[in-house]
Amino acid sequence: MRRALVVGAGIAGIQAALDLAEAGVEVVLVERAEYVGGNMARLDKTFPTLDCSSCTLTPRTSEVGRHPRVRLLTRTEVEGVEAEGTGFRVRLRVRPRYVDPEACVACGRCAEACRLAGRVPRGFDLGLAKGAAIDLAFPQAVPAAYAVAPGRCLQLTRGRCGRDGPRCVAACDVGAIRLDEAERLEEVRVDAVVVAAGYRLYRPGGLAEGRPELGFGRYPQVVTNLQMERLLSASGPTGGEVRVGDRTPSRIVFLQCVGSRDRTAGAAHCSRVCCMASMKQALVLREKLPDAAVTVLYMDLRCFGKGYEEFLERAQRAGVVVRRGNPAEVYRRADRVAVRFEDTLLGRVEELPADLVVLAAGLRPAEGLTELARTVGVGVGPDGFLEPADRRDPAVSARPGVFLAGTCLGPMDIPDAVASGSAAAGAALARLAWGAGR
Repeated sequence: MRRALVVGAGIAGIQAALDLAEAGVEVVLVERAEYVGGNMARLDKTFPTLDCSSCTLTPRTSEVGRHPRVRLLTRTEVEGVEAEGTGFRVRLRVRPRYVDPEACVACGRCAEACRLAGRVPRGFDLGLAKGAAIDLAFPQAVPAAYAVAPGRCLQLTRGRCGRDGPRCVAACDVGAIRLDEAERLEEVRVDAVVVAAGYRLYRPGGLAEGRPELGFGRYPQVVTNLQMERLLSASGPTGGEVRVGDRTPSRIVFLQCVGSRDRTAGAAHCSRVCCMASMKQALVLREKLPDAAVTVLYMDLRCFGKGYEEFLERAQRAGVVVRRGNPAEVYRRADRVAVRFEDTLLGRVEELPADLVVLAAGLRPAEGLTELARTVGVGVGPDGFLEPADRRDPAVSARPGVFLAGTCLGPMDIPDAVASGSAAAGAALARLAWGAGR
């Protein structure tokens, strides 16, 4: 039976894996996180329909987790890809999750018993909440098993967890926790490779690329758009209640193109999704907080997809104010913050007081994408994203047998990412059916 490797289990990688598996191909799906779903798993709703993100994603993650022709490897990275006959020999590095996913029943007793419970920042919630050193990313996570954060666990970092040993092990009555689990290397033989490595978000507070004048990391009132998704989500750290500290915000300002279309921030490209993501969040905020003043300061509004322009008009009818403004800085004013910006239509500098400022952080190439490209043998464009052999056929890379999908090619919204995953699967199936010509 033919076999394919899919690298990355975001929505594009999941779609590619399912399409290949349904066509009768064995799939090895590798993901370096401990869950599948990528950044889409963090979203509250999707635009322009305001459908629940989980309602769209969870059926796919559940299916890929139980499909008989899909082998899922989490906390796994590609170490090498070597040509072998008409296919490839792939070397994988599998890092331990220290919990046996087959034995774990996701009861949560281990996290409750952990000595560091309530003290470890939760990566899935982007630092907005704290959990334990052993945790489940979110309730619908696949695999439905807890995982240990190796850099936080006292037993793994210090070799000792209290006088009586790790409480999580004692609390697990099914014996699923394996703190002695070791990292391992594994080799698989595949006939095609699909790279769907996803993206990362621009870091407004980063030392190398950030914009410190916008106050991210200094003021709790300043968050990114992805953090805003967690605040809006019913499964998020606040249960969907938008708060800044103990206050419900009454003035909310969105700043667009933060880390996009900005050569000084290292990205001349448009991130494509930010305008609509901000409009979606602004509209949901107006529905949740009908008395709140919500303003979007934009450079240019790029609402390019089907129904997107109508969604923009819907947000404006709901009371969202859009102003063409170039933000200069965010600074503290009493117990609030204020945004100083230039109104580029009126040609004057103004200030807006705010209880909450949302930075529309742009999409950047995923961590380690350049190294992955070198390992797999594909090109990288000047923007840092992967480069296809021909932009008219973006699913096909310059290396025969290697195909590209999703936002590792560049910023795209969810429908485009799903279509990209299917396109890569289709191109891979053509190679498997007709030989090694592509």
